[in-house]
Amino acid sequence: MLLHLSDLHFGTERSECIQAIQKFCVLHRPEVIVVSGDVTQRAKLSEFYRCKQFLESLHTPYIVIPGNHDIPLYQVWKRVFHPFTLYQLFFGSLEKTLLTEHFYIVGVNSIRRRYHTRGHISLMQIGKVAKLLESAPKDKLKIITTHQPFYIEVTSKHFKDRPALATLAAKSWGEHGAYAILHGHLHQAAVNDLNQTFKLHLSHPLYDVIAGTATSDRLHGANPNGFNVLHIDGCFEHYIFDESSKSFVKKAT
Repeated sequence: MLLHLSDLHFGTERSECIQAIQKFCVLHRPEVIVVSGDVTQRAKLSEFYRCKQFLESLHTPYIVIPGNHDIPLYQVWKRVFHPFTLYQLFFGSLEKTLLTEHFYIVGVNSIRRRYHTRGHISLMQIGKVAKLLESAPKDKLKIITTHQPFYIEVTSKHFKDRPALATLAAKSWGEHGAYAILHGHLHQAAVNDLNQTFKLHLSHPLYDVIAGTATSDRLHGANPNGFNVLHIDGCFEHYIFDESSKSFVKKAT
């Protein structure tokens, strides 16, 4: 089982959600955790520290990528010259890979200091990830994670945040065996097959998977706190926070 968390936004975290995720991990013992960005609210030292402590408390291998909230917003000097200093202090490289028993995961940094919310994927990143996927073990589910989704409805106010080269990246990575791309940013769960929506002409699906905010009180509309689960057979499940039981429960399909 892969546990997909996103938009933790430490600084606005709900203690009951933190505790519920800890209990979920004790009960289900996920193989790996993917955190698709926005681990903090304002990229403060104390927020990074609390997030790191939380992830370590889950006693599960994890991979993290930065989100747009993980670089300074109001401290212009730091944003221009040292945007990722605190992030890297706690989580190291901006782009990591992680190999587990059933998954091969590639983290891709879609955050640029000159943009506030918009995602960016470069041609160099597309080529680098394609090579990593090509050399990855054939018996693993190949998973990529970026913060901003590749598929966003044209009518959404967040459509501008979609990386400009998303279609090109999806086609290249899909041709090299990618199974899914995990995102956050929207605080709203969704699963879309990019092979169909982008007409990539792949021989297999390529899923674009968005997780809601797992722990923040910054909820968008009626969307509750939640996270996604990817099983080793390739099936996705969405869990939402139940206020009455103070636990995450599987959403009915």
